[in-house]
Amino acid sequence: MQRILFICTGNTCRSAMAEALVKHKYPEVDVQSAGVLAGSGQAANDHAVEALKQQGISCNHTSQPVTRELLNWADLILTMTEQHRQMLITEYPQMEEKAHTLRGYAFKNNKSVDIKDPIGSSIETYEATLKEMEEAVDEIFTRQEK
Repeated sequence: MQRILFICTGNTCRSAMAEALVKHKYPEVDVQSAGVLAGSGQAANDHAVEALKQQGISCNHTSQPVTRELLNWADLILTMTEQHRQMLITEYPQMEEKAHTLRGYAFKNNKSVDIKDPIGSSIETYEATLKEMEEAVDEIFTRQEK
């Protein structure tokens, strides 16, 4: 199975939740997450951890910035927004072929590719964000099984 790197802004909400989700549902997959503006060592957002916990998913996460080593490690890079993807390929143009938005990669004809940042929002927003990511992740793995 391939190595997947999820990328968002600070690596404390969306990409951290996506990483925990894939580790839980698809344990055979090697997965990591990072942020285009992340510092090192921050815990996942409390609401992100709670939204995952409500689904029976544990999250023991510390943030990390995007590095060349992580990008080279990944077979597939999935960003939360088109802006994240553009930032990534501007700095690392050689990654363009393997960098996609999560929703764009999952739903080839979907015009709305961004997964909005829930930071500062209610727990319900985090739950909705997790559900949106789960639908995209499940679509990717269902397609790969065929």
